[in-house]
Amino acid sequence: MNAAEKACTIELAAKIASTVTLFKQLFPDAKADLRPWLNDPDTNQLVDPDSIDLSFSFPGINRQIPSRAILVQIRFSGTSMIGVEIAGYSHQGKQWSFSTVADWQVHGIQLPPIGFEHKIKQFGRDLFELF
Repeated sequence: MNAAEKACTIELAAKIASTVTLFKQLFPDAKADLRPWLNDPDTNQLVDPDSIDLSFSFPGINRQIPSRAILVQIRFSGTSMIGVEIAGYSHQGKQWSFSTVADWQVHGIQLPPIGFEHKIKQFGRDLFELF
């Protein structure tokens, strides 16, 4: 579910804002979008109501950042965070994905550089501390 719609309490709104800050500390050029999903009936059928979803986009072309957009889905079971799913997209579609629910490895057709991968994994660890 879009992060903007999940921010229904001050505590959760603060954690969502902290999520953006944590990401921007690792990737200062990123621009956050708290509404990555369209609000239409077809999209709403696919959205997980137990997740907080946000995306980040990067301006221009940067070889150190293999994706123009990154989707972050923070997954919950009840009030407990169970993991984070992160996927990188380019104009050619989904390039790679990372999950703390599975094996903490990056998989895909166009893997990011190792330094970028380390930052994504750090972001996952940071989110576990935050939530």
